Amino acid sequence: MKKIRVNTSCPYDVVIQRGSLSSCGEYISAVTKSKKAVVITDDIVAGLYLDTVKDSLNNSGFEITEYVFPNGEQSKNLANLCKIYDFLCESGITRSDIIVALGGGVVGDITGFAAASYLRGVEFVQIPTTLLAQVDSSVGGKTAIDIKGGKNLVGAFKQPALVLCDSDTLKTLSRETLSEGMGEVIKYGMIRDAELFSVLEQHDINTIDEVMDEIVYACIDIKRDVVEHDEFDRGERFILNFGHTLGHALEGWHNYTGYSHGMGVAAGMCMITDRFASPETAVRLRKCVLQYGLPTGTDIPMNELLPFCSKDKKRESGNISFIVCDTIGKAEIRKVSMEEFSKLMEG
Repeated sequence: MKKIRVNTSCPYDVVIQRGSLSSCGEYISAVTKSKKAVVITDDIVAGLYLDTVKDSLNNSGFEITEYVFPNGEQSKNLANLCKIYDFLCESGITRSDIIVALGGGVVGDITGFAAASYLRGVEFVQIPTTLLAQVDSSVGGKTAIDIKGGKNLVGAFKQPALVLCDSDTLKTLSRETLSEGMGEVIKYGMIRDAELFSVLEQHDINTIDEVMDEIVYACIDIKRDVVEHDEFDRGERFILNFGHTLGHALEGWHNYTGYSHGMGVAAGMCMITDRFASPETAVRLRKCVLQYGLPTGTDIPMNELLPFCSKDKKRESGNISFIVCDTIGKAEIRKVSMEEFSKLMEG
């Protein structure tokens, strides 16, 4: 077992342990006095892991209710959030109880926001079952839903009481979903860890499981360090958005269907690096991205993507921040006007 302590305003542990799903009740009992838990998940994860989690919680003495919603980014909306609120109310959940987010990034994001806002705050636990959620969205306390205006525009900071990562869950992922997570993994190598990036270059989507535990640990440790320095996203934490400004625009252009977050991040990283970094860095990044079955760009005209960038939550007044990695392992935050950003990207 590996454990990472995240020392934010509400400190918590991230536990990385294969097979830990079947003993999650013991881990959760250690962080709460409550014996009443709600498990929130989607219809794919429910069929794979819900019974295992419920059995473990049962064995640890928890009274359990469950809420299952349709999988996909389309469920990360206000209508589904309101249904979760109603379910929590009907289940008699109080501020002394606990909510368990079982699933990928969508489940974690909307469940975390529900936990942050219902009764002005209920403790919750993250059990991420996708690579993307394990290395990125489950750690750091960002929770959100999407609205018509853009992705993750409504949310709150809410640190979990515990994050439990079972790498065995990654074995049930489709090749496409595993690739999606690798987009975020590559990002961590680019912004902070040249050694991690070298490891990724030595593997591909077919062999990466050989070093998966080490990769998950390395990514979470990087995020821990960044989040501890900038919990509420006012400075250094911006570097975690490398590739995301254009990535979110690509997702929005596709109406959040058929084009994953990891694909957007990968394409966004390459597009920014092609324009602003050294040719050597751009070549290495593109090669690595291709090894994991991810896109290195897009045929969509830039003038169709830029309106989505103007709605990005990283925009301040008339300016927007974006991240450049001229050297692998080192990130730089740049802030320009939206007008200048448009000229740079269309040039």
